[in-house]
Amino acid sequence: MRVAFRSLATSARHAAAALRTGEAVRADRTSLQDTFGRFHDYLRISLTERCNLRCQYCMPEEGVDLTPARHLLRAEELFTLGRIFVDMGVRKIRLTGGEPTVRADFLDVALGIADLDSRGLQSLGITTNGLLMERKVIPLFEAVRGRLRMPVNVSLDTLQQDKFERITRRLGFDRVLSGIYAAVNAGVQIKINVVVMRGVNEDEIVDFVALTKSLPVEVRFIEFMPFDGNEWGRAKLFSYQEMINLIQASGYELQRCSDEPTATSKTYAVPGHAGKVGFISSMSEHFCGGCNRVRLMADGNFKVCLFGASEVSLRDGLRGGASESDMQCMISAAILRKKKQHAGMDVLAVTPNRPMIKIGG
Repeated sequence: MRVAFRSLATSARHAAAALRTGEAVRADRTSLQDTFGRFHDYLRISLTERCNLRCQYCMPEEGVDLTPARHLLRAEELFTLGRIFVDMGVRKIRLTGGEPTVRADFLDVALGIADLDSRGLQSLGITTNGLLMERKVIPLFEAVRGRLRMPVNVSLDTLQQDKFERITRRLGFDRVLSGIYAAVNAGVQIKINVVVMRGVNEDEIVDFVALTKSLPVEVRFIEFMPFDGNEWGRAKLFSYQEMINLIQASGYELQRCSDEPTATSKTYAVPGHAGKVGFISSMSEHFCGGCNRVRLMADGNFKVCLFGASEVSLRDGLRGGASESDMQCMISAAILRKKKQHAGMDVLAVTPNRPMIKIGG
């Protein structure tokens, strides 16, 4: 829901007043800390709503109504907002989409954001479907190597070409696989994201585990989540615990790794394997207590929870002439309204939200 600039400014003034009176946390960490003590130093920026695939869980088959170009964030606006967030304490930025690499000025935008390392940015991640890995992602990695960490998440839900074409409604399976191997050979830290859907690809979980035998990647199995138009149903959910049971029943030993408090994935080592596996259990075992993530969408709306309906238009703030201090207060006010945790899966299934492609992965 887009909030008018005037009401944003009011919220900003309220947030600033709270800081002055000591109602919120100390000023050196206030701007990005919520009322539950979570400090949000990880920003995901969606560069575009467009994609060169049509994955079933990400968008409806008929596609989505794209935001007019004039309402999307321009490169200079992305640089300004990125700088504001980094100055407030963000240390990790991830570029998402849609598919971020289909944006015409992707490399220029990514390199401009990478320059924020001079202000404290430590990591610039990319989430991609891998189709343009060799043309755009690896060159970016080479350009920032030694300055920033650049972990890359690749969405790949099957190791079968025919199933890939059914899930994505497009060609390109061989190009995605070759891109993954090329990235690994170039030294890129790769995680493969697999959205597991019952009756679609749960039969390939063990095949993905086998892939980590010689390939030094982390395969992360993600529970199917409800978004507008993706036809989520509880019957399609294959839970984290079911995945664990299936892998162990196949004869693999799983050894739990130590994860960061803010980690989204439960990570496991497989003895004798070069890679690891992880599980993102958003539906069956949420990890809201350690959440440090906020999202800036391609149209400039700011979202503090993936499943939350509340949004604040930072684009309107910028274009309306808000000062940098005002922008910081708008961001702080939104974060201070963040809830302790998202609703249960059955509530989320009937709660209006954007299609995933218009939020950013």
